Amino acid sequence: MPRGRPKKNPDATSAPAAASTKANGNSANLGFEAQLFLAADKLRKNLEPSDYKHVALGLIFLKHISNAFEVKRAALLAEDAAAAEDPDEYLAENVFWVPKEARWSHLQANAKQPTIGKLVDDAMAAIEAVNAGLKGVLPKDYNRPALDKVMLGELIDLISGIATGQPGEQAKDLLGRVYEYFLGGFAGSEGKRGGEFYTPRSVVRVLVEMLEPYKGRVYDPCCGSGGMFVQSEKFVESHGGRLGDIAIYGQESNNTTWRLAKMNLAVRGIDADIRWNNEGSFHKDELRDLRFDYILANPPFNISDWGGDRLREDARWTYGMPPVGNANYGWLQHILWHLAPNGTAGVVLANGSMSSGQSGEDVIRRAMVEADVVDCMVSLPGQLFYSTQIPACLWFLARSKKPGAGLRDRRGEVLFIDARKLGTLVDRTRREFGDEDIAKITSAYHAWRGEKDAGAYEDVPGFCKAATLEEIRGHNHILTPGRYVGAADVEDDEVPFVERFAVLRETLEQQFEEAEALTSTIRRQLARVAVS
Repeated sequence: MPRGRPKKNPDATSAPAAASTKANGNSANLGFEAQLFLAADKLRKNLEPSDYKHVALGLIFLKHISNAFEVKRAALLAEDAAAAEDPDEYLAENVFWVPKEARWSHLQANAKQPTIGKLVDDAMAAIEAVNAGLKGVLPKDYNRPALDKVMLGELIDLISGIATGQPGEQAKDLLGRVYEYFLGGFAGSEGKRGGEFYTPRSVVRVLVEMLEPYKGRVYDPCCGSGGMFVQSEKFVESHGGRLGDIAIYGQESNNTTWRLAKMNLAVRGIDADIRWNNEGSFHKDELRDLRFDYILANPPFNISDWGGDRLREDARWTYGMPPVGNANYGWLQHILWHLAPNGTAGVVLANGSMSSGQSGEDVIRRAMVEADVVDCMVSLPGQLFYSTQIPACLWFLARSKKPGAGLRDRRGEVLFIDARKLGTLVDRTRREFGDEDIAKITSAYHAWRGEKDAGAYEDVPGFCKAATLEEIRGHNHILTPGRYVGAADVEDDEVPFVERFAVLRETLEQQFEEAEALTSTIRRQLARVAVS
């Protein structure tokens, strides 16, 4: 399969940047998705973004599958009218069967009727009834009294313009882009809660273009809304590969987020095995016996209530029992457990994971380094994520660093990349990587691995350094890139002040929220006492 350097991605438009660009009708030019999102956002009025998200995304999904159905139906009618009424003819092309009462044209014609909420709910239920893969996935609460039916009708009119008059494949791609853009837009609107279902696209692109998932099984144990999978498919497609060459697997513990992922992948026409259970990957590993060629994950940072006390003797803890109060090293070992013999993984974690000595994390980190499963460490700039201001890093893990499959012998080495100075502020609070930033990071990694046409690797002071295990031992197995590339700004305890301050600030904000909730509870109880 063709291999090459990262190409410029036409979908890499940032939300705020795109919003400043004028749209040009319904064409797929730069800024169309942003203008559409701004128009849709005006319609939501007082509805919370977390509620409105499902209203808008559900309708975009319905528009997508109806478009795909109508395109296929027209093709079948031209050949055989009887075949056009056979659901199996659509299933064979990975097109959902859409009953007559659920087709977008029917909803659009009735958008101004007071019964539109019930019509949409009925449409969703009808689609689920004849498409087993969508059972329990689609939102069906459009008829609730709190949802303004005038707003709903206006939103249907707005979405009706997407991809109108576009050929089938172009329409599908445009609707997929709109769906993905809206996911990012709602994540930004929801702030911290938005980060629970959405990883910023530029961060996902770094992970995907570092690992280059051309062929094999791809897995995400906490897949959110499925962004890792969408970008993996885009990568294969843009580099001349076949989408059928990768098989996608995932798990998600939040049912609402799992439903978003299922719709996101369906909009893209991506076939995937995404499991849901509310216990999560640690306690009910749905795919325990499978091993994967590529794993990409953005687990929740520093999660303390992960139930580690109930997993003390788990076979996944090859390098040591992760502390009960922090799941970071539980995620790393869960991911290593699932890697195939030549598999590689990219994991987003809080910066503290690179240097923490608390509760035995340093012992686990030392064991992982000495086992030579750490391939590359990348420190990221702050403000990349919706959910936290805590600086983050990327861990790249490899089951084997032996020469083979076009890669050189990397045994006994770890590549360190300090990307803290990269990225551009796209608004007051958030930063994104551009194409040049992503190319700089990924090109260094590919050259260090010895990939064909990647060029010769060289250490760049202040940016990247290939360190030996002996050098890492000299730093007590701390994996902070700044220690190795020569540009560290670190306090005596090896945790940068900006990170310690961010952690303290986030902790304080959480305590404020808890205090407010407790105050409200006390006031309600006092009111009940006064009434009695």
